[in-house]
Amino acid sequence: MFFVEKGIKKNIENPRANSLKEDIFLLGIFSIERIWINEIFYLEGTLSISAIEKLTKEVLVDPSLEEYSINKLLRRKGKSTTIVYKPGVFDGEGETLKEVANSLNYKVSKTKTGKRYIFKGKISEKDLETIRNRILMNDLIQMTVDPMKVEFPHPSVYKFKKNIISIRKATDKELIDISKKGLLALTLEEMKSIKQYFINEGREPTDLELETIAQTWSEHCCHKTFKSPIKCVEPGTIKKGSLFKYIKGATEEINKSNVLLSFSDNAGAIEFNNEYAVTYKAETHNHPSALEPYGGAETGVGGVIRDTMGCGLGAKPIASTDIFCFGDPKTKRKKLPPGVLHPQRIVRGVIAGVRDYGNKMGIPTVGGAVYFDKDFNYNPLIFVGSVGIIKKKHLKKEVREGDIIIAVGGKTGRDGIHGATFSSLSLDELSQDVSGGAVQIGNPIEEKKMLDVQMVAKDKNLYRAVTDCGAGGFSSAIGELGEKVGATVNLEKAPLKYQGLSYWEIWVSESQERMVLAVPPENLKKIKEVFEEENVELTVIGKFGGERLILKYNRETVGDLDPDFLFNKVPIPEKSIKIKKYDRKPSSFKPLVEFEKTLLKILSSKNIGSRRWITEQYDHEVQGGSVLKPFCGKKSPSDGAVIRPLLNSKKAVVLGFGINPAYGKIDPYRMAASVIEESLRNLVSAGGNIENTILLDNFCFGDVSNEEVFSDLLETTEACYDYAKIFKTPFISGKDSLNNFFTMQGNGKKRISIPPSLLISSMSVIDDYNYSMTSNFKGENNYIYLIGESKNELGGSELSRILGIKGMVPEVNGKLAYKTLKKLSIGNRNKFFLSIHDLSEGGLAVGLSEMTFSNNIGCEIDISLIKTALRNDILLFSESNSRFIIEVEEANIKAVEKLLKDIPHYNIGKTQGNSLVIKNKNKTLINIKADKLSEKWEGAVKW
Repeated sequence: MFFVEKGIKKNIENPRANSLKEDIFLLGIFSIERIWINEIFYLEGTLSISAIEKLTKEVLVDPSLEEYSINKLLRRKGKSTTIVYKPGVFDGEGETLKEVANSLNYKVSKTKTGKRYIFKGKISEKDLETIRNRILMNDLIQMTVDPMKVEFPHPSVYKFKKNIISIRKATDKELIDISKKGLLALTLEEMKSIKQYFINEGREPTDLELETIAQTWSEHCCHKTFKSPIKCVEPGTIKKGSLFKYIKGATEEINKSNVLLSFSDNAGAIEFNNEYAVTYKAETHNHPSALEPYGGAETGVGGVIRDTMGCGLGAKPIASTDIFCFGDPKTKRKKLPPGVLHPQRIVRGVIAGVRDYGNKMGIPTVGGAVYFDKDFNYNPLIFVGSVGIIKKKHLKKEVREGDIIIAVGGKTGRDGIHGATFSSLSLDELSQDVSGGAVQIGNPIEEKKMLDVQMVAKDKNLYRAVTDCGAGGFSSAIGELGEKVGATVNLEKAPLKYQGLSYWEIWVSESQERMVLAVPPENLKKIKEVFEEENVELTVIGKFGGERLILKYNRETVGDLDPDFLFNKVPIPEKSIKIKKYDRKPSSFKPLVEFEKTLLKILSSKNIGSRRWITEQYDHEVQGGSVLKPFCGKKSPSDGAVIRPLLNSKKAVVLGFGINPAYGKIDPYRMAASVIEESLRNLVSAGGNIENTILLDNFCFGDVSNEEVFSDLLETTEACYDYAKIFKTPFISGKDSLNNFFTMQGNGKKRISIPPSLLISSMSVIDDYNYSMTSNFKGENNYIYLIGESKNELGGSELSRILGIKGMVPEVNGKLAYKTLKKLSIGNRNKFFLSIHDLSEGGLAVGLSEMTFSNNIGCEIDISLIKTALRNDILLFSESNSRFIIEVEEANIKAVEKLLKDIPHYNIGKTQGNSLVIKNKNKTLINIKADKLSEKWEGAVKW
């Protein structure tokens, strides 16, 4: 075996090392003078020292920046630690190195990579251990080694043994023990149903059959809570239906003609033009990201992109979105229990994972949001979305008897086993130890190759159906495709990352970058040629047909299930709720007098401040279709995103987002109404058309076995139904992530749930990308209008957080809000406005501030022109819904007044100077330079 180490030359600064030094300073360790981050490569094969020298120069090293050594360490003074992946964990960089080396005719059979960190300065062993454990590595997938003593582990050889699990005579306690020991996440009622099935079959199940049922029946895959009939709302009242029927029912009742797919495929789809459709899907990857932030977020992005690739016959991903709910970054380490990563580590890892996967695949990340709160210290929420473009004729898929089952893309390993069942459970202090295999390892380059070749095969009509190996792996992908016709699978034929996997591990592994195709037998030769040309793995592993789901390993049957039982017989228990009373009283507090100080404090808060530190890590220009970027001008935040799916067309897609867990803590119904309306405000402010807008829902809740939590979920779902109907905006896709709670070990095992959280994503198609709007002031002496009503609704607001006051969550006057959104859509299309900005977090004062950032154009506002009895402080910082600020040039005043005549609107001032000046008649409340406002906003969160 050969060893190569490379590193930046001693006289050259390394930005990655400087960033790491900043991370270490955050731990309170200030004695480090310099850090070297060296990469190490282990190679085995038919190789000579001269071949290794040549390979290193050709492939591994940039001679202008880097130096290297072979079979010895580079000389660097300081304490060092070397970190590599654990045996069995996928090493994407190592695999790529092996592939490149062999393509250049170097005979490399095995590779392994790692990093050696050398610290110059006075650093103790305890400090080194702290840095290693809190920043450099995750025990889940990595380990420390002596860099000169690393060996390739000998792969274990799997010895086939068919495992039978005795359940037909098992007691209730024994059934639960089987579920717990197998990490199946099945309830007693479900285990009893499975027991009866095998009694009827006249045999005991194999371990694979139990695993298959567990994956298919998991909350993550089956969404049992949303399908559950609701037992009662209050004494004497029965509520019919289920939560899912609220969501789907709204879509059916609205019955929009532009909806082409809703809740029937891997993503929803709407009409783009006569030939094309656009698809949209948003997913969560919460639990994996809590344990391994980089890998969890990275594979979340990869998974939702594959949802796009698996929609119809495969849409081309054109944009990604990301929304995060993180814990408080200022939390003290000692306040977190064992097994919980610090929020700062989660933030850095998640953002890096999203960045690296999207950037490497060449898909722009165009929009999103970030929310911080200590209630997410134990369970961060990671929402990732994907937008795609596909010809309408390719939306239909089918599987026919006799179609060949083909696995394409990545190989199968142990990473990701039990991912679906793990995602259906809660977290606790032991999750890092017992659920390590549930976190997948991503390889974006492999997925990019697979995407490109799939698009070629689709256009050649070489397959009839496709889906991705997401939750449940082959068990879900092949099971779902074969639900109507059956399938026979030869598991030993699946390509593996390494030897030693059992038949059930192959079947349920969630290793990334894998898809399953249904291919007509006559197309097999052609599709093999297409995939081989791009060096993408393609393997025949079975055939559809036969009505049953038959799993074989070396001709031995290890699974034989009835698809009807598997997909249609999961026991769905009734859900009871406990009615809660929500606070709907106005806030009462002593009037503020320091308006400027309050505004600056809100602007510099972690939930209001600039997200540039995130967005600048993402490539939002790749593919060339990005119209409205994350920032307008230099600094002003965009309300939504606008992209062009087809560069030969002016038509564009507009995206908006709404999320506010602070509202969910107080009033889930009003929270849901607010985030729906906020998402639509974002979309309309960016130029979207409310008339053809659709919605996506992502529910994230805590312990839904708790009747009060389920009550919150019901309230949220009812609001989704009510306001989707009011706004005529159907849901086309959704996802729920439940049981986001953490169980503290010890007496009582206290459960800590996240607040009720709902992400609403919206999408609209506009005929001309020139309709898109920006939020920054455009020039001097233009008129400024406030649209909408302001009220004493401070519950969950930034002002309430700062002052520690209570109050009601803003309501949504649906009828008025819909009328307002329609009017502003018309105004946008007629170019009546120079700029438009929706008012949300922070209220009027913050919204006006953000409009001044980019061009250093200020304004003078007189809030006495707003017809209201509200106090100055409430009017400035209320977060009432359905409000906008618009900038209008004098020539359009009459047209604007006519357009807005039957909705609340107030001409409150003009753009002028370079300061934000807010008065009440002759009394100046705020007078702050625009550059000072932006400085506070930009400096809110620094990493």
